Amino acid sequence: MKQHALILAILGLSACSSPYAGPDMPKGTALPPPEETVAAPRQPDISVDLMKQMTKRLSADDFEGRAPSTAVEPKVLDYIIAQFKAAGLQPGNDGKWLQPVPTVEITASNATPLQVGGPAAMMKFDFGNDYVAASYRVTSHTKVEDSELVFVGYGINAPELGWNDYAGVDMHGKTAVILVNDPDYASETEDGLFKGRRMTYYGRWTYKFEEAARQGATAALIVHDTFPAAYGWNVVNSSWTGAQYYVQTPDDGADQTKANGWIQKPVAQAILQAAGKNLAALTEAAKHKGFKPVPLGLKASLGFDNAIRKSTSNNVVGVLPGKTRPDEYVLYSGHWDHLGHCTPDDTGDDICNGAVDNATGIAALAAIAKANVEAGPADRSQVFLAVTLEESGLLGSEFYAANPIYPLDHTVGGVNMDALMPSPRSRSHSMTGGDKSDLTAVFREALADEGLGEVPEDHSERGYYYRSDHFSFAKRGVPMFDVGRSTDLVEGGKAAGDKISEDYTTNHYHAPSDEYSDDWNWDGIAEDVGLYYRLGRTLADSDMWPNWHESDEFRAIRDKACAAATGGCHK
Repeated sequence: MKQHALILAILGLSACSSPYAGPDMPKGTALPPPEETVAAPRQPDISVDLMKQMTKRLSADDFEGRAPSTAVEPKVLDYIIAQFKAAGLQPGNDGKWLQPVPTVEITASNATPLQVGGPAAMMKFDFGNDYVAASYRVTSHTKVEDSELVFVGYGINAPELGWNDYAGVDMHGKTAVILVNDPDYASETEDGLFKGRRMTYYGRWTYKFEEAARQGATAALIVHDTFPAAYGWNVVNSSWTGAQYYVQTPDDGADQTKANGWIQKPVAQAILQAAGKNLAALTEAAKHKGFKPVPLGLKASLGFDNAIRKSTSNNVVGVLPGKTRPDEYVLYSGHWDHLGHCTPDDTGDDICNGAVDNATGIAALAAIAKANVEAGPADRSQVFLAVTLEESGLLGSEFYAANPIYPLDHTVGGVNMDALMPSPRSRSHSMTGGDKSDLTAVFREALADEGLGEVPEDHSERGYYYRSDHFSFAKRGVPMFDVGRSTDLVEGGKAAGDKISEDYTTNHYHAPSDEYSDDWNWDGIAEDVGLYYRLGRTLADSDMWPNWHESDEFRAIRDKACAAATGGCHK
């Protein structure tokens, strides 16, 4: 995704709860015992020296910011492979270390205004200021002509919740007008069919475009609104007016809509008014079960040219085979890519080195691999995946999850590592995404044993769980940990943690100054990586098959995969 917000999730956690308070519990409430416990793994020494060495090297200027599909990629990959070998891993892709990831870059130009017409009048809205759009299809020109507009509420089809915003309408040839987020986003609590204030996957714009395509829509337009979107129109505009990146597919995206995009809220209000409707009234109606799509009696047209460039980057895959159940897998992931050359700072430095984001995560990946080798093989195999193109939309993890080397119905679960902040140790951690699966019990048991508290995820309405590489696996049913350290530091408390967080996000995030320093405090990163090791090793040495909770949006996907599996999660 263009706006990588994970670092905000990692660093912006609330730290006001007392130790052992869960994310949905009042202050001071004791945690319930885990539903299933397993023996705690012996905690090995995590090599901080290795992580320092790797972070410094991966973020060095001669790696040029680790941009994928550039001349520097082979050098980056060779270094990661060498570290995986030194840690004791084996090549993870049928004797090879690399998994090629074919991608396509599509850049739109010469966009026409969005024209909306009907019995009353013809309206024109400017590209950039009023609307943005792009195509997922690999085609030299995109044209949507006289496509009927249909207001489809939040654009959600969730059979497990008895909810279908497309009920009774054939969307072929039509353009869906869709509200951002999900129906109960304005709630002050996390109670509700769609988890109240906490965004579910149904609230993410990626889901809405995917569902519109499944419904056969010609195009899809999301109504931008700053609070439920969690960012302003400036973010949408900057993200959708340049090159867009996708994983290449055999049909060149022919199963997708012709165009996906966004419209400003005042544009949506004007369109609905021309249709004799009221956006506020329809928004209220769309919050309630039983809402039916509303044809607007208007037709939309838009178009643009597309410049197309195809290229290939690579994931790095290492494996530590299991000793008793080698055909069952636990996954560790982190992205190796960053932005490459970027906007120069005042000194003329134009290399976005990506030391925190995410040289630290790849260093952690190798350190955990080394610790597992030293501890001896687990019962299950452990897969170490350094993915590419996270900064371009999670494309490396998306490609692996769509083309898994190890079957997903034999993949127990996993841990993702992204942007580990140098700081002193913290008093508490948070489960990004909240209590979604059986992994929560493993997480809480680990925190209790380590003497760490649990705090709620900050800004749960922003849907951070759906914005990093673990999500590519979660949406296909594989339960994944995304764990963040709070800013309530052992040394200096929340004031010190907030200062570190603010300095990074304001001055260094996605900037040339995200550079390695010998002065970094590694205590907090060591705490994180020790926890990541424990969470993954617990899964690898257990016989549990964690699943999503009954009401979770990914439960049906996991159940279907397991029912069809031979072995694996189908026992």
